[in-house]
Amino acid sequence: MKKVAYSKAATKTLTRMQPAQARRIRDRIMAYAAGEPVDVKRLAGSEFQRIRVGDYRVIVDDDGTVVLVLKVGARGDVYK
Repeated sequence: MKKVAYSKAATKTLTRMQPAQARRIRDRIMAYAAGEPVDVKRLAGSEFQRIRVGDYRVIVDDDGTVVLVLKVGARGDVYK
């Protein structure tokens, strides 16, 4: 299992979300870190990946040993 680290922006967004939604996002991130199959895609023109969790997207940087969660947000806003 890979280690998971959260950026300051991702932590702030998760703390402001409804607890059930934040838990669902954290569970999906942990599943990705454990190697379980999740809906993940590489972002065009970038080395980052996105994980789809319902209407939310999680932007991550996976270097093989650590999964750095950069951004968490709604589907339309997270890519800006």
